Amino acid sequence: MNRCPAPGFTLIELLIAVAIAGILAAIAYPSYQEQVRQTRRAEVASILLENAQWLERHFTRHGAYDSGAVSLVLQSPTSGGAVYRITSALGADTYTLTATAVAGSLMEGDACAVYSINQVGQRTPTDVRCWRR
Repeated sequence: MNRCPAPGFTLIELLIAVAIAGILAAIAYPSYQEQVRQTRRAEVASILLENAQWLERHFTRHGAYDSGAVSLVLQSPTSGGAVYRITSALGADTYTLTATAVAGSLMEGDACAVYSINQVGQRTPTDVRCWRR
């Protein structure tokens, strides 16, 4: 009587499958992180431009950027754990909005770790990846 081997995987087949999965993960994870960075960059740029629009509307109504209360978004993302903190320096005729990456976040060492925009539309950094013009 001929017996077939027990059904299932051998140890070598399992090791090959794990090695292939490890190689795929090593390739995919950095790409995933870059996609997350691009999303965070787009989000903080959007929030800064929205805040600038609110300040311009306030200036049109009141004649100064620093008169009265202006409700600005102070972090990105707007809910949950902050990746960027947003600060504003308001004067009568000027403003500067600055977004700084939170220490320990994915964006901390990025080329776009500090964003700023002012009343004349000057944006820093000038790296194309940051503002996506």
